[in-house]
Amino acid sequence: MRIDAVADVYEVETEEQQTELEELKSTVHRRLLSDTEFSVLQRMTREQLAERIRYLTEQAAVDFGLTLSSRSRATVEQEVIYEVLGYGPIQTLIDDPEITEIMVNGPHQVFIERAGKLALTNRRFADDGHVMRIIEKIIAPLGRRLDESMPLVDARLPDGSRVNAIIPPLAVNGPTITIRKFSADPYTPDDLVNFGTLSPTMSEFLEACVRARVNILVSGGTGSGKTTTLNVLSSFIPDGERIVTIEDAAELQLQQDHIITLESRPPNAEGKGEITIRTLVRNSLRMRPDRIVVGEVRGAEALDMLQAMNTGHDGSMSTLHANSARDALARLETMIMMAGMDLPSTAIREQIAAALHLIVHQSRLRDGSRRITWITEVQRMEGEGIVLQDIYVFQRHGVDSDGKVIGEHTATGVRPLFMDILEAEGYELPADVFAPAT
Repeated sequence: MRIDAVADVYEVETEEQQTELEELKSTVHRRLLSDTEFSVLQRMTREQLAERIRYLTEQAAVDFGLTLSSRSRATVEQEVIYEVLGYGPIQTLIDDPEITEIMVNGPHQVFIERAGKLALTNRRFADDGHVMRIIEKIIAPLGRRLDESMPLVDARLPDGSRVNAIIPPLAVNGPTITIRKFSADPYTPDDLVNFGTLSPTMSEFLEACVRARVNILVSGGTGSGKTTTLNVLSSFIPDGERIVTIEDAAELQLQQDHIITLESRPPNAEGKGEITIRTLVRNSLRMRPDRIVVGEVRGAEALDMLQAMNTGHDGSMSTLHANSARDALARLETMIMMAGMDLPSTAIREQIAAALHLIVHQSRLRDGSRRITWITEVQRMEGEGIVLQDIYVFQRHGVDSDGKVIGEHTATGVRPLFMDILEAEGYELPADVFAPAT
């Protein structure tokens, strides 16, 4: 059986051979755990563990009446090591730097995303219990729990990759894992320029905005690259500033020296002890922050974040799920209403217009590429609405013969009203930064 996306690495010849190898691996793993305490296995060197697995594999092959090729033997040995020291069948996918997302849809179906495209792999688990063991391995070091009373969880891998797991009865097809991977080496502004996410002039403009302490909201749909863009924007923050990051699961990879990372906490088995993003945002105000970076606002914490931006914590940033810059403001307004404050819509919009300077909207296009499609200034209140003005847009011209989107980033020719903030901080941007393409 050959799977297009991963055939070059994970090819197997037949379904029957794959089934035999799965049974053999399960047997070797079971015998390994029954013969040796897990704590002892963890203290073994990789070479010692491999030697023990090799012995058990030979014994199991004889019991099964199988003649193993050197390749099959190496496969069994490697994957049993992954069961002990890694994350089982998906460890090879986690290690592949070209894979950006891993989706385990029950024990027998694993999809990946590579270059923005989804593809089925031939990775699979033995059963639901096997998937549950891997989930427990992921969440145990974080003090999280997953059971029928709490059947979903957000977590992260040691490298910061985002993990969501959901189990029956909520997940009908069996335990489901979604892993959003992040680059081991954080992307730089030049990387995003090379990917076509933004243009060099947009990068120059955004760097000036961050350094001049402009408040920025990164909006976009699921998987559009908001967190990556927030990471890159955060890299523009000068060293020497105290940065407090607040997230549900710590994912941001800031490189400055003075960073305080805060992570929310779900309730315990008794339903107590929950620490929300909103609580952390409020607490961060007492921590003498120069910048507050909220991984994502999705609820009542939006009000506290805006109040922080309006009370001297300029240069703060966050992300938000939205389909456009205008939609982002509507969602912010709804979230502030969730805070339980009986404020009229006009007052809420005045808060938003006073706090935010810039919305960076990112989209995932039909070819899987990720582009910043709008950089939009939040200008002022006019009547009962907020006036927005696009500074940069991504103009699409169609698709080529390979299905890739053809387009370019261009300025609209409008200089933002907050240019006085940039100039007061010493950032004199040349006029051609805002010149539209000819």
